Amino acid sequence: DFNYGADEYDAEGNEEPKALPEGSETMPYIDESPTMSPQLSARGQESGDGVSPTPTDGLSTGGDRDAGKGLEMRKLVLSGFLASEEIYINQLEALLLPMKPLKATATTSQPVLTLQQIETIFYKIQDIYEIHKEFYDSLCPKVQQWDSNITMGHLFQKLASQLGVYKAFVDNYKIALETAEKCSQSNYQFQKISEELKVKGPKDSKESHTSVTMEALLYKPIDRVTRSTLVLHDLLKHTPTDHPDYPLLQDALRISQNFLSSINEDIDPRRTAVTTPKGETRQLVKDGFLVELSEGSRKLRHVFLFTDVLLCAKLKKTAVGKHQQYDCKWYVPLADLVFPSPEESEHCPQVHVIPDHELEDMKMKISAIKSEVQKEKANKGQSRAIERLKKKMFENEFWLLLNSPAIPFRIHNRNGKSYLFLLSSDYERSEWREAIQKLQKKDLQAFVLSSVELQVLTGSCFKLRTVHNIPVTSNKDDDESPGLYGFLHVIVHSAKGFKQSANLYCTLEVDSFGYFVSKAKTRVFRDTTEPQWNEEFEIELEGSQSLRILCYEKCYDKTKLNKDNNEIVDKIMGKGQIQLDPQAVQTKNWHMDVIEMNGIKVEFSMKFTSRDMSLKRTPSKKQTGVFGVKISVVTKRERSKVPYIVRQCIEEVEKRGIEEVGIYRISGVATDIQALKAVFDANNKDILVMLSDMDINAIAGTLKLYFRELPEPLLTDRLYPAFMEGIALSDPAAKENCMMHLLRSLPDPNLITFLFLLEHLKRVAEKEPINKMSLHNLATVFGPTLLRPSEGESKGHLTLASDIWSHDVMAQVQVLLYYLQHPPISFTELKRNTLYFSTDV
Repeated sequence: DFNYGADEYDAEGNEEPKALPEGSETMPYIDESPTMSPQLSARGQESGDGVSPTPTDGLSTGGDRDAGKGLEMRKLVLSGFLASEEIYINQLEALLLPMKPLKATATTSQPVLTLQQIETIFYKIQDIYEIHKEFYDSLCPKVQQWDSNITMGHLFQKLASQLGVYKAFVDNYKIALETAEKCSQSNYQFQKISEELKVKGPKDSKESHTSVTMEALLYKPIDRVTRSTLVLHDLLKHTPTDHPDYPLLQDALRISQNFLSSINEDIDPRRTAVTTPKGETRQLVKDGFLVELSEGSRKLRHVFLFTDVLLCAKLKKTAVGKHQQYDCKWYVPLADLVFPSPEESEHCPQVHVIPDHELEDMKMKISAIKSEVQKEKANKGQSRAIERLKKKMFENEFWLLLNSPAIPFRIHNRNGKSYLFLLSSDYERSEWREAIQKLQKKDLQAFVLSSVELQVLTGSCFKLRTVHNIPVTSNKDDDESPGLYGFLHVIVHSAKGFKQSANLYCTLEVDSFGYFVSKAKTRVFRDTTEPQWNEEFEIELEGSQSLRILCYEKCYDKTKLNKDNNEIVDKIMGKGQIQLDPQAVQTKNWHMDVIEMNGIKVEFSMKFTSRDMSLKRTPSKKQTGVFGVKISVVTKRERSKVPYIVRQCIEEVEKRGIEEVGIYRISGVATDIQALKAVFDANNKDILVMLSDMDINAIAGTLKLYFRELPEPLLTDRLYPAFMEGIALSDPAAKENCMMHLLRSLPDPNLITFLFLLEHLKRVAEKEPINKMSLHNLATVFGPTLLRPSEGESKGHLTLASDIWSHDVMAQVQVLLYYLQHPPISFTELKRNTLYFSTDV
């Protein structure tokens, strides 16, 4: 029993439909170019979970070249369509059921509805029902007695030729809905009828009926036209071109598509009946999900910007089958809306920022669940188990979406109240601000909405919204691009097109886990119209699909600099975005590009390294340098216990970088790091001068790069499996014994260097209130660098980027965190306590 694209409620009635998470129900829409066919999902006999179709016995698994397979696929497509056609006929039947008794009472002394109202509400339903019943009765026997020579193109052609009746239905649709709405408000009997129409379940379903509202059923015909067009698309794909059905199906598809584009203009949801005080149509300009700080706690809101008003709403929880509604939390007429200046917002509540390590923890959890889902899918796991994991992932991603934004976006109503949103991206903040300011240029009037007007406006939000889903990756379809995992190298070259000299810099944002975050920032180029930054950045991508560049003018005016550290007071001169196309980006060569914004052109280059490639340890060809050379070779040559590069970088960071916000987390300029690498490799005598002049993030980056490029990790390949097992022990005494024994087993240069680095990282973490780097943050940055094996066990499945990473990385972070949280460990003590650590690894 194949079901073609499940409806928004489970009309098959296989199991009790669950209430969807807020904002996840999408409004069906008419799609003119059905290139995406709905997933064929086979319905299991017992469960209502969708599972992907398993090839039936007669189905060869070769490519589409196999005509036999094409014909088999036709059968699958048709039987799926037939099942959904049966559901559709049952839905139309359910609509028609109350029509006869309503007509009968219309002529009595106590009519429920007048004949005119009945005619309006049920307009053309009978005709549509008859057309589809005839189509179903003709197609059903053909599919049941399947034979590859069967023809049914004429049935689809006939169905397409009768689409005119749908045109009449669509023209009347809005009036039908309004009439039904009015009648149920004024007549209790009709309200009861229209709230619970009984739809018959399919023949072989266990449940006999489901209850659906009249409003939901009246939408079905509009939805159906798209479905039929999609099916034609799929049938054509699997029908050999020399098959007699081919030209007939082609003709039917052409008629359907032309019909769709003609009616799309008629049911454009943005044309709304709501008018502004001046009598103009109030249109939706922009909408999206934002986090509001309300009474000290974070709430996810759906914000709607109309021509003359900003409305903040939340999706109401509704019973299944009921139409979803928004609840208005507040609105501000644009005539009264102002953006408070930073000085004015000083009295606003302070934003409680979630510590980075909690956000990082959550990202790791999400990555781990993602790889579990992939594993379950690869092992053809239980769809229930996959659903459970996806639910968990949705909850975790929702938490991240709610708790990570920290950039304040303040809205003030001239008549008193202020509101505060938190965004994760300054790009988005400026998009909202610009959209509002553009509308405010028009001559706007202040107004107060009556409760009915507010109800109508809020009611329209559901139909008008353009953003249907909360922006988390678990809301993505399986066939949507998962984005890129790895490292994007970006060089920001220069910019031109500025009208006057200014102090200019750029920031780069990428999306990860569904929302955008700022990842890098160039230095400020002072007093110029043509800044030449030429800075390179390495940005970690976590399922990213887009790169944004923002260009700012730096503000040095002391009066404007705000106490609130997340308030960005610098002026955005321009902003632009490009899609990260996996094919285009994944080349070894740099790819040059230009983003144009407000007349400004920013030149940049980029290249992408997948995570497995970027973490590969490749020994250096020349053994005279320090990068990519075994640590024992370097310490022997230098006659030192800890490599010179490690001592110098740590000394410099402790001298002037220990209070730097995000030290070791914020990436230094790649060109500076390469320059330092070259100097250390050549053992140049200018090293110290260069170090004292260099940006501290570049020095921190050089130290990380040194450990990352060691031909084998500092904690060695040989002991890696034992570290993984040791950290997993649950008995604290056994764990202590094992973890100390492992340190003792390290070669001396590795052990002494590790202990030296450990003490340094503890000193960095002592300054956490200033530098925001906790032990956990430092473990996240350094764990994989010090532990990742040179040739990991990850060869088998390098394709699952999230998979390589999640589980192993979590353990690597935990190992380093264990030693960071441990009381000081001394080399001599370790060596002396041989007896205590006698357990064999």
